[in-house]
Amino acid sequence: MGEEDYYLELCERPVQFEKANPVNCVFFDEANKQVFAVRSGGATGVVVKGPDDRNPISFRMDDKGEVKCIKFSLENKILAVQRTSKTVDFCNFIPDNSQLEYTQECKTKNANILGFCWTSSTEIVFITDQGIEFYQVLPEKRSLKLLKSHNINVNWYMYCPESAVILLSTTVLENVLQPFYFRAGTMSKLPKFEIELPAAPKSTKLSLSERDIAMATIYGQLYVLFLRHHSRTSNSTGAEVVLYHLPREGACKKMHILKLNRTGKFALNVVDNLVVVHHQDTETSVIFDIKLRGEFDGTVTFHHPVLPARSIQPYQIPMAGPAAVTSQSPVPCKLYSSSWIVFQPDIIISASQGYLWNLQVKLQPIVNLLPDKGRLMDFLLQRKECKMVILSVCSQMLSESDRATLPVIATVFDKLNHEYKKYLDAEQSYVMAVEAGQSRSNPPLKRPTRTQAVVDQSDMYTHVLSAFAENKEMPHKFVIAVLMEYIRSLNQFQITVQHYLHELVIKTLVQHNRFYMLHQFLQYHVLSDSKPLACLLLSLESFYPPAHQLSLDMLKRLSTANDEIVEVLLSKHQVLAALRFIRGIGGHDNISARKFLDAAKQTEDNMLFYTIFRFFEQRNQRLRGNPNFTPGEHCEEHVAFFKQVFGDQALMRPTTF
Repeated sequence: MGEEDYYLELCERPVQFEKANPVNCVFFDEANKQVFAVRSGGATGVVVKGPDDRNPISFRMDDKGEVKCIKFSLENKILAVQRTSKTVDFCNFIPDNSQLEYTQECKTKNANILGFCWTSSTEIVFITDQGIEFYQVLPEKRSLKLLKSHNINVNWYMYCPESAVILLSTTVLENVLQPFYFRAGTMSKLPKFEIELPAAPKSTKLSLSERDIAMATIYGQLYVLFLRHHSRTSNSTGAEVVLYHLPREGACKKMHILKLNRTGKFALNVVDNLVVVHHQDTETSVIFDIKLRGEFDGTVTFHHPVLPARSIQPYQIPMAGPAAVTSQSPVPCKLYSSSWIVFQPDIIISASQGYLWNLQVKLQPIVNLLPDKGRLMDFLLQRKECKMVILSVCSQMLSESDRATLPVIATVFDKLNHEYKKYLDAEQSYVMAVEAGQSRSNPPLKRPTRTQAVVDQSDMYTHVLSAFAENKEMPHKFVIAVLMEYIRSLNQFQITVQHYLHELVIKTLVQHNRFYMLHQFLQYHVLSDSKPLACLLLSLESFYPPAHQLSLDMLKRLSTANDEIVEVLLSKHQVLAALRFIRGIGGHDNISARKFLDAAKQTEDNMLFYTIFRFFEQRNQRLRGNPNFTPGEHCEEHVAFFKQVFGDQALMRPTTF
């Protein structure tokens, strides 16, 4: 398989750490995304590395027994270390604060600490087998203050740092989950819910394994993902992932089921709002997008993989350090290794090799794997880095080799303009709210963010339509049809069409002598009136004489002042058109010769300069009986230029009667 076939890859610059071995224990903190390498219980050093900070934190601590769990608070202010089932030790990493350790014992008698989670830089939650304890850490006093606690039997727990929700597994079957939400010193209990376990024969005792649950934010909503391995006895086709939506308010609800159609060992990641399911036996992965249309049965939506299963792109481990001799080739990394550990949302760790990767989605290969252009657009418009890929798809569907049908092209344009219009409306609402003085409202107004899914007219013109219209191989009828289809789509969404798109249509029509069609488009206002368009029409008079009148009619409809029309034409180097226009309205006796000669000279077209110069000489002769310019007209430099190019003898001589 070539590179263009893999749609998942490991990031180029992984976090490297010392491999796990009998002396070196490796821990991962999901909140800060940090790897801790703890040697000999910390006595010979602790090295902390995160994906963003290339400067690792290194320190030593006394070996007071085996480390069960180690994590920094947010912003790396306080270190917490669990060594026993009853206590957690703390050490300040804040300048000017005491470095001495302090300890907190769990409050509940006979309880064992299963683990802890930092919810802010100074707030921590202990999870015990008998409940949950929420503390505030007071670093300057080297003590903790209990804010709230809740008693409940706990089998295991899970934490989602992005949404600050802890999930506790309760009951004998472990399948009743109790969520708690933490925010600014408060702990809220959310409604508990039950995970439906698959049917099983009476003899086997099924319980919910922590391994089969994940929590992740998808499209801004928190979901609990349950990997349901159907028992072999039921007549189902393989495993599935069940998504339960966990809202801040209201009950948790089963929303989506992802059909895997296979059995075996699986692991889950979430990347760019896509659920990625890795399958160890086949060493492949599939992706699901819950925004794409699935099959709805009245309560849940069933989804199938967006694309065929593929392996993660093969990865070479770069040789590092002084041992990296040039002759040594990079070592291929064993993908889907049994030593891989997967963390949410997008992290894969190989403790045995000492690497932490972020999983990434490659969009370009997906273009060729999803033949349905409408579905492809729906998929791409939801991705973060989508704009250039979307534009390349548009160019591709307008190319000779992969030309799409007009209905497909129309569908793609409509999908793009639907997103574009949503953004324009949001932007307009924001501007109106600011003008109405609501900027100091509560909560404060947020300007709509322009995501890459907003593909506007200038993007389409620059990257797709201008090159497409200039392609000589393309049948001009198809070119015109596509341009008109894009304009139709913009009009349908009530988006003001920019003049350069109309200009592109007109230029294409003129190039192929489709003057009748041009006339109709203008007559029936398919092309909207604008000054630049009127100027373009004026410049077409020599090819198509009626263009002059069409242009003037348009300018009149726009109620443009005559001198403004002249200015616009001159700025477009349409000097002759400007002169014809001014003669048409009878104002040519009063215009500034210098202005027209300046414009003619700027075109660097000597014959045009000659024509304009001669016109004004004749005007001078008619009005004053002498072709020469008066000093007040300030045309000396142009007279000199005329003599230099055409010679003295070319100047007009005064005619005497």
